[in-house]
Parts: sequence; structure tokens; C-alpha cells
Amino acid sequence: MASTDRNAERLKELRTKHGRSDASLPERPAEPAKDLRQAQPRFRGLEAGHRACQGCGEALAARLVTEAAGPDVMISNATGCLEVFTTPWPQSAWRVPWIHSLFENAAAVASGMEAALKAQGKSTKVLAFGGDGGTFDIGFQALSGMLEREHNVLYVCFDNEAYMNTGIQRSGSTPHAARTTTSPPGKARMGKRHLKKDLLSIISAHHIPYGASTSVAYPADIRRKVRRAMEIQGPTFLLVHSPCPLGWGHDGARTIEIARLAVQSGLFPLVEMERGEVTDVMPIRKPVPVAEYLKVQQRFRHLFAPDDPRALQEREHLQALADYNIEIYGLYAEEADPLDTEGADTVRRGGLAN
Repeated sequence: MASTDRNAERLKELRTKHGRSDASLPERPAEPAKDLRQAQPRFRGLEAGHRACQGCGEALAARLVTEAAGPDVMISNATGCLEVFTTPWPQSAWRVPWIHSLFENAAAVASGMEAALKAQGKSTKVLAFGGDGGTFDIGFQALSGMLEREHNVLYVCFDNEAYMNTGIQRSGSTPHAARTTTSPPGKARMGKRHLKKDLLSIISAHHIPYGASTSVAYPADIRRKVRRAMEIQGPTFLLVHSPCPLGWGHDGARTIEIARLAVQSGLFPLVEMERGEVTDVMPIRKPVPVAEYLKVQQRFRHLFAPDDPRALQEREHLQALADYNIEIYGLYAEEADPLDTEGADTVRRGGLAN
């Protein structure tokens, strides 16, 4: 209210200064929803000033997750890009209790934190953060154990599809045919020859209460799924697609555009699962060819070589994978939906649309 009064006084001063009476200027029409949104305090669990690369999808994803989770949380964070760029000693960008774990044991540390809080009778929610290396590969054993023991922890994997912090090496999450420093294209093969691990299905096989995939291209979807997970007692899991300009080879200003193409093409489906069953998906209103997603990234540049017949074959392979996702999850939207790939990203904080 004090801020509103100061704004009104300042407006009156300006009108007097320029020789205009209050009657000569129309009053701003009342916009209750907008006024309420602007008056709401905005919690930021991850503060500005960290050292992420420009356009880092992981930094944006972590900020959105912590905003939605709120201040009453504690975080266990595996070694990786997020840990490195947010905590260069003696500085920290975190505004919530935060513990750095090893690469492989963020889920185990989070399990201990949750057990200790439970013993103390505290309701603070424990979050565990890891990249795809610390989740799909190195940390999967600890993660599986945490889920099987049913700890009340929300595990969030920021999926940038390679070991970016240590030099862009391939991981279990790296897409088929992508170039990394350990899967270079050449005579033997066209980039990584293995498929991206279907981690969400593996997680869902633990029959946890809730697991979902989302993307930095759709902030409202991230917030909704985080809040849904926060309401649940028991283990929950969120996979957040987070482009890496350095590792993927694209301009940092195109991070959101590229993340959206991954979803619109069907290569990264956004789904929700409960107790092993798919309960909801984000429909694709206007599917785009996979090539539109691939051609804007240097890691797939070799798939557009005009003199190599394998390039077209691999592009067709990736298109077939996307088509399979669209079919198996029923992603194609027969009609417009406010929460489909064209509508979901128009939702603004406070519930306002474009």
C-alpha cells in the first residue's frame, strides 16, 4: 500500500509540473489482477550474479524450480555445472539451505537430510538437484534407492544431454547421432550411436506417486509440476530439458526457441506419470519436422552434410523416434488447447495471458 501511495503522489507531482490538472488526464483503469501480481513478493531461491554462461538453460530452470518450491526447502546438489557456477568460493547464489554432494550421491544425501528433518518433526521439503550425468548415469543407483525407500524428496534432473561441466562428453541422456567430444562423427559412425535413455519410464517403474518431464520453454508448466510434486508425500521426480548453448552449439539468445522445438517436434515429450501410469501430456498443436530442431545446433551439423548418404539416414532415424513418441503418448492435438505447445507458454505469472 505504501508503494501505491508513493506512485499516486509522484503522478500528481508530474501533472502539476506540466500544468495539467487531475481532470485533464484520464485515470488509469483498474486492473485488479495485474495490480495484485505486481504487489506480490517474488521469492528467488537462486539469486542473480552467478557465473553461468549466457543463455544457460540450467540456470533458468533452477531459478524457476526454486521460485515455485518456495523458501521452506533444503537442497542437495550433485557436482556439476549448477554447483560450479552458483558456488565459486567464497560466494554463493543460493538463498536457501544448500549442500554440495558428490557427483554420484545427491539422492543419498537428500535421503539423509529428509530422515533427519523427519526425526526432528520438521516439515521442510528436501529437494535434490543433479544434471543428466549425475542422474542418468553416475547417480542412478542412489536415486533408485531413494525412490524404493520412499523418501519424501523431490528429485530434479536438469537435462542438458551431456557431461557439460567436464568437457562435453556423451552421457546416457545424449541423443542419438549427437556430436560430443567422446562421440565425434567420422567414418565409423555419425556421432553417438546409442539412443537416449528413457529415464522417465525407468523412474516410473518404481511406482512413485508422481514423475514428470518439462522444459525451460514452458515456465508455467514447470511451476505447475513443481507445485504438484511439493504437495505429495513421498518420492517425486522432475526431468527438466535445459539447453546448453556451449555444448549444443547455438546462440545463447535462442535457448527458449530451441527448447520449444524439441517439444514441438516430439523428440522431448512432456508427460506426467503417477504410480507407473501416464496421466497427462502436453499436446502438440503444430508438430514441426525434427530437422528444424537439429539444424540450429552445431552438435548435429554433420547430419546435414550433402555428400554423406548417412546424414539423411540418421535424420530419418531421429524423425522416426519423434513420430514414435507422438504416437505412443498420444501427443498430437486434434484441436486447440490452452495448455498445448502453442498455448501453455502464453500464461504469465499471476494467471494473466498475452
